Amino acid sequence: MACFFRRSVAAQLSRICGAPEDVLVPLLSAVPVSKKQSTPDLRLAVNSLVKNGVLSPDADLQTQTERLTKQLRVDAVVEEVISGRGVINFRINKRLLVEKVLEQLRAEPQSFGVQSELLRRLRRGRTLVEFSSPNIAKKFHAGHLRSTIIGNFIANLKEVLGNEVIRVNYLGDWGMQFGLLGAGFQRLGSQEKLRENALQHLFEVYVQVNREAEHDESVRLAAAEFFRRLEQHDEQTLSLWKQFRDITVEEYKKIYERLGVRFDHYSGESFHQSRAQEVLKELRTRRLLKTTEKGKGVVDLSAASDLSSYATLVRSDGTSLYITRDVAAALDRKERFHFDEMIYVTDKSQSVHFQQLFQILRVMGHHWAERCVHVPFGLVLGMSSRLGEVVLLEDVLNEARYRMQHNMQEAKTSKELTDPELTAEQIGVSALIIQDFKGKLISDYKFDWQKVLQAQGDTGVFLQYTHARLRSADTSESLDLQPRHLVNFLITLRYKPVMMMMMMMMMMMMMILQL
Repeated sequence: MACFFRRSVAAQLSRICGAPEDVLVPLLSAVPVSKKQSTPDLRLAVNSLVKNGVLSPDADLQTQTERLTKQLRVDAVVEEVISGRGVINFRINKRLLVEKVLEQLRAEPQSFGVQSELLRRLRRGRTLVEFSSPNIAKKFHAGHLRSTIIGNFIANLKEVLGNEVIRVNYLGDWGMQFGLLGAGFQRLGSQEKLRENALQHLFEVYVQVNREAEHDESVRLAAAEFFRRLEQHDEQTLSLWKQFRDITVEEYKKIYERLGVRFDHYSGESFHQSRAQEVLKELRTRRLLKTTEKGKGVVDLSAASDLSSYATLVRSDGTSLYITRDVAAALDRKERFHFDEMIYVTDKSQSVHFQQLFQILRVMGHHWAERCVHVPFGLVLGMSSRLGEVVLLEDVLNEARYRMQHNMQEAKTSKELTDPELTAEQIGVSALIIQDFKGKLISDYKFDWQKVLQAQGDTGVFLQYTHARLRSADTSESLDLQPRHLVNFLITLRYKPVMMMMMMMMMMMMMILQL
């Protein structure tokens, strides 16, 4: 779609400058839409014409900019040409833009937005996306919401673009915290309470044993012993751990179903524990694993080989760490899935961890580590409900459904629905997702229920409302999307520029998010 408008501008430039259109098209860039001020749609840096031999390098740049601007003409595509400091800005005909978008949408409803010239250049292949990755034996914390929906979006987008996608949920199901939980459950746990409310009971045990461990050395020793037996595959210890894991996965699947998220593989640190020992053996053989004065096993990542930067892979007691198992997991995945790229979706606090992981893989001679990527994101601050501070995702989803249903009941224009609770659930979930995607990915943002569920503005509720209007019989002739009707409908709504662009991307968003 952008190519049509860029080629139209490039055709004018070609007549003026004498350069081929194919040379000029890549030099025209789209301008990001701003909420704070009106922005042009396309921009040409005149210096790029000089660099590509279209204009003389000897003439004054600003003089050439103003001369070109005067020669360019307003037409059916370009509504305004504006000269800037070394740049030329173009405003395009918004009505024509909407018409072209809707024509393409009607002609290619299943591939709308993903067959552009820019996206066609992307390399296709097999993509492994690791996302969500909560810890077992705990209720699904709301902190994992962002990883879940961002990772799911990336997986959906890669799939729509023609990649073969493998979705992996890498559960936190190993480590010293299970030493604490296991030792605590052996002393404080109850199988009867586990049957009644498993995750709540495990949470209570974990909180209690953590409190005790702060002041009681014997509790910490018992936890270390439990984890040691776990790493040695003691049958009784493994049986208890497996019970915790199975219970948790079944509970998580219910949450994922509500979010419309699926996984191809449920993996976890435990799957790679034995491979982690092989990794350590290989590192020792190749003399890449060094022992510190305190008995820890580390890999030197410093350029000068002076241990000024290193990653710890083995504790002084010989047990493995999270990063050890991540190295093992990466190696195993490459062998099993032969991926072309691997994407990790976690919060920004783990950025250093993944830098070290990729460095270790490169030190080991695995050049495919260059195709491993960490997608970091900011934190969600201030989630709350009628019951106070919320940390559990189930509570957040229930709260979204409750508040949305309440808003629907209060609204005078609401129609009778066959299943109002299901509608409230679907709109509430999509509102949470759209709220999450509004800001910059890397930035923290403060959660506000009122903004999430408001019916106007660039919100999930308004997106769903507009989608319903566009799909209604009154505006699209029984789901047959007619551009002449939809263009008038969009224009009469008098969107701000941000909302105009939001609506034009709406169908693609709906397809990728699978809302």
